[in-house]
Amino acid sequence: MLQGARVVLGVTGGIAAYKSIEVCRRLVDAGAHVQPVLTKGAGRFVGETTFSALASEPVRNSLWDEDDPIPHTTLGQGADVIVVAPATARLLADYASGRSNDLLTATLIATRAPVVICPAMHTEMWEHPAVQDNLAVLRRRGVHVVDPESGRLAGGDVGHGRLADPARIVAAVDAVLTEPDLAGVNVLVTAGGTREAIDPVRFIGNRSSGKQGHAIAEVAARRGATVTLVTTSDQPVTGPIEVISVVSAAEMHEAVASRSAQADVVVMSAAVADFRPVSVAGEKIKKSGGIPEIRLEPTVDILAELGGNKRAGQILVGFAAETTDVAANAQSKLAAKNADLLVANDVSAPSVGFEHDTNEVVIYGAAGTATEVALTTKVGVAERVLDAVLDLRLQSPAP
Repeated sequence: MLQGARVVLGVTGGIAAYKSIEVCRRLVDAGAHVQPVLTKGAGRFVGETTFSALASEPVRNSLWDEDDPIPHTTLGQGADVIVVAPATARLLADYASGRSNDLLTATLIATRAPVVICPAMHTEMWEHPAVQDNLAVLRRRGVHVVDPESGRLAGGDVGHGRLADPARIVAAVDAVLTEPDLAGVNVLVTAGGTREAIDPVRFIGNRSSGKQGHAIAEVAARRGATVTLVTTSDQPVTGPIEVISVVSAAEMHEAVASRSAQADVVVMSAAVADFRPVSVAGEKIKKSGGIPEIRLEPTVDILAELGGNKRAGQILVGFAAETTDVAANAQSKLAAKNADLLVANDVSAPSVGFEHDTNEVVIYGAAGTATEVALTTKVGVAERVLDAVLDLRLQSPAP
């Protein structure tokens, strides 16, 4: 986990160095203590002032620090993880051969902390046998490599070698620091708000963005679980997650019903519509036809169905987005749906719930527990929800 982790962020001299500014910001936002180390070449592409302002400490770039006679050892021993983004072909060669000619390479050799390398270079350089050989050496030594992506490169052409997206880099660093305490656990997560068609243009929906469900899926994957995500959202995911895209409550029900029996944990964080139109118009309804009458019928209560069919050892987590009487409504839903945990929030509160990047919840347990999670990121909420799931699994191991 990145919260409280000491991260050395190495930046080398490549055009992709500008993206490392976003990596720095995301690491700090996740709670990490970030110490940037820039090479001389990096300084030709990005300014030290920017990193010093965004990071937890000012930039360091010299082996000859008057205040610290052995800065590389201090950095290497104090780091929980070192990430280099971007990593140039030269950095890869120096690191693989053990050559330490600046603060960054010396720190890499002077550490026993895990190292994450994020290469970025032109396609011809990336595909060169020497570069691939150096990467193979580093991988054999246990270095974690976040491979580059395909896309537009500095010269205007398109090819492989583009630095990985900052979100993907931060997720990789987080995964290195995260204990795989959910290894071997199959987790099924739902996310987003369903859309119930009125005609080919209009629908009944809600404001759920799917951010909380996606955060739960990604954190579960980082903690070692095998994750399936059934979602209405098209936001990208990081990590080895099977994504099942759906639109309506009926599609979500079908996707969940066909997979729930194999799941050890089911997290129903989606905002599933309670009602849908009885009939869907085949063509767009025109105003000229007058005010239409839309008759509704209930959708399948997926959470209740899962609670009724829950097998021994399976853990079911429900969600309740409320605006009044949050505790009473959540506890009533917890019992009625036969869930093990119910995550409730007041979506009328500032910065809470739908569309926000933050959330504030209470996790109610069937045993009468109530765990308050103060306003934090949705990733932070995901961690707490999965901690509660893990506690239940430890109390009652699956048969």
